[in-house]
Amino acid sequence: MRVTKKLLPGVVMAFAATAALALSACAPTAATPDASGSGAAGPADITVGVITSETGPLAGYGKQYLDGFKAGLDYATDGTNEVGGTKITVDYRDDAGDPDTAVGAAKELIGSGVNILAGSASSGVAAAVAEQAGQNKVLFISGPAAADALTGINGYTFRSGRQSAQDVATAGTFLGDVKGKKITVLAQNSAFGQGNVAAVTAILGGKGATVESVLVAEDVTEFTPFAQQVLAGSPDLVFVAWAGATSGAMWQAMSQQGVLDAVPVVTGLGDSATFGAYGEASEKISFLNYYFPGAPDNDVNTAMIDAVEKAGGTPDLFNPDGFNAAIMVVQAIKEGKGDVDAMVASLEGFTFDGPKGSLTVRAGDHALLQDMYQVRLVADAGSFIPELVKTVPADDVAPAEAQ
Repeated sequence: MRVTKKLLPGVVMAFAATAALALSACAPTAATPDASGSGAAGPADITVGVITSETGPLAGYGKQYLDGFKAGLDYATDGTNEVGGTKITVDYRDDAGDPDTAVGAAKELIGSGVNILAGSASSGVAAAVAEQAGQNKVLFISGPAAADALTGINGYTFRSGRQSAQDVATAGTFLGDVKGKKITVLAQNSAFGQGNVAAVTAILGGKGATVESVLVAEDVTEFTPFAQQVLAGSPDLVFVAWAGATSGAMWQAMSQQGVLDAVPVVTGLGDSATFGAYGEASEKISFLNYYFPGAPDNDVNTAMIDAVEKAGGTPDLFNPDGFNAAIMVVQAIKEGKGDVDAMVASLEGFTFDGPKGSLTVRAGDHALLQDMYQVRLVADAGSFIPELVKTVPADDVAPAEAQ
C-alpha cells in the first residue's frame, strides 16, 4: 500500500476546548516521540471505538461502512491488525441511529480509556459524537454522515467520506460554467429539502447561478402541478432532492409532463437498493454519485471489493468510508503512537490511496478532498445498473474551507 503525507501550505488550525468534561481526565496518554527524533515506542495495544448503525433506519448504511472498515483494517495492516508493534483492537457499538445512544457509547468508551472513535452514518449522531470528541480531546473520524457542519466543527473531528457540498458542486458540473444560468431545486418542504435549497443557493448561486425552488409539502401525493411549475420556469438545470415513499410518483409526473425531455435533471444516485426506484425516468436522469463499485479503476478498489465479497458482503455506496477510516486510524496510530495531538497532526494534510484513488485530508478543516462522479442508469436484464459518464476531479468539487 502506498501511503504518503502531504502538508498543504499555509493551512493551520488551532483548537481550544471550551467545555471539557471531567471525563476528559480518563483519556489516556501514550508514549510520544522524543526530542531527539528517534521516537519512543508506541503502546502495546490500542482500542478503537467504532460507533455506527447496526440496527435502526440506517442499518444498511452502517453495514456497508463496517464491511469497508474491516476490509480496510486488514488491508492497511497486511492482515495483522498491528502497526509499529501496536496491536489494534476494535470495540464495535450500535448507535441505532440515535444521538443519545451514540453519546452514551462514546462516554463509556472514552471513560474506559479509548481515545480514537470512528463511525456514524447519521449526521445527527456524528454531530453528537463530534461534540464529545471536542470536549474530551479524543480523535474522531466520521463516516457516511454528510452534513457540511461537521467539517471544521472542532480540531479533533475528521471525515472519511464526502460531504453535501461536494454533492452539490458535482451537480453544477453538468452545466459547466453555471454563471448566468438558472437552476431550479425541486424538493420536499422539510428540513432536508430546505437544506438542499440553501446548499445549492450558497454553492452554485455563489458561482453566479440564479437559484429558484419549488417546494412540495410532504403529504402531497399528486405531483403534476409541481412538474408543470418546474417546466414553466424554463430553468437550465433542475436539481431534485427527494426522499421517501413518494419518490416513484414524483418521478413519474416529471416524466409524463416532459420535464426530463426539456431540461437536464440531476439528482444523487444512492446505494444499489435505489437503482430501480426511478421507473421509466431512469435513463433520462443525470446522476451525481459518490461511489459505485465500477466507477474507480485501481488496485485499492479491487482489493476492497474482493475483501467485502469474500466476507459475504455486497460492495456498495459507503464501503469506501469505512475503508478510508481504517487507513486513517492506522496512519494515526503509526505516526502518533497513541498521543491524541500527535495523531491529529499526522492526519492533517495526509494524502493516501483509497478505493476512489488519491484522497487528501485538508489540514485546515479536515475535509476529505476526493473525486466525484457523473453517472447514468442503463437497463440491464429487467433492472438498471450504473454506468460511469465522467470522473469529476477533486479540485473541481472541493468545498469552501470552513472558518
